[in-house]
Amino acid sequence: MHVLVIGAAGMVGRKLLDRIASEPGALGGEIDRLTLVDVIEPVAPAALAGISITKAADLSDAGVAEALIASRPDMIFHLAAIVSGEAEADFEKGYKVNLDGTRELFEAIRLEGKKAPYRPRVVFASSIAVFGTPFPDKIGDEFFTTPLTSYGTQKAISELLLSDYSRRGFFDGIGIRLPTICIRPGKPNKAASGFFSNILREPLVGHEAVLPVDENVRHWFASPRSAVGFFVHAATLDLDKVGSRRNLSMPGLSALVGEEIAALKRVAGDKAVKLIRREPDATIQKIVAGWATDFDTKRATELGFRAETAFDEIIKAHIEDELGGNI
Repeated sequence: MHVLVIGAAGMVGRKLLDRIASEPGALGGEIDRLTLVDVIEPVAPAALAGISITKAADLSDAGVAEALIASRPDMIFHLAAIVSGEAEADFEKGYKVNLDGTRELFEAIRLEGKKAPYRPRVVFASSIAVFGTPFPDKIGDEFFTTPLTSYGTQKAISELLLSDYSRRGFFDGIGIRLPTICIRPGKPNKAASGFFSNILREPLVGHEAVLPVDENVRHWFASPRSAVGFFVHAATLDLDKVGSRRNLSMPGLSALVGEEIAALKRVAGDKAVKLIRREPDATIQKIVAGWATDFDTKRATELGFRAETAFDEIIKAHIEDELGGNI
């Protein structure tokens, strides 16, 4: 099986590769070729280096998608995107990367299939940003997508394309609407949601973090470990069970910022909590106010997707995966 991972240098991409390396049969078969692509050249895990080809390329650039699809990969993970805050700040870049690149990929697959039969599995990273206010108490599987950000609009359009290209038989696609992933490892990025991770990640290693919103802000979360699990499960899922509605809101945990901080106190004590500095930011507050806060993910749960049910679990997963189990 030939697997293509676009966005392989990102956080979820790297963790997905680590999972594949540690569980050779995780994607349902033996992988004999792995193509890894990102705007910076990805690094293949040592266990996969012998079957890996790594490339630095921007999917939205002319000819890139066609070149990648010419080798006819059997399974494609499309994880590449610029994050919410950057997509809102740079309108043209957001549409070029998040929408045009996706359309180029889907079209390349369709055109390759005109040469000879070809129908790969496509697993697409979408987002709960496809939903916009006003919200019900819990967003169910029937709730419509009315995004109120450019990032959410780009993801929503891509979801429609994925469903239509799948309906037409050009590929077998599934869209994974990710909750906000927390705790993200590494340094802060340009995502407007970054503070949700920052106020936990930094204090766990003795560094100060800034909280730009009130503690009564509620949001929808899952860990990086769960995110990887979503993609692995989607890769092997019988999509006949999914039907024509190919985009699924993933399970997660609805929690207040104050509940995040309370979990941090339980796990790491008062010394960690005291490193959180309140510094209100009106721009971030406005963006966050338009985000979904809770979901009823019956479809995804019935299809076997799983996530954490308590914030303590999310923090402990980060400590195990990123800090060697120690703080």
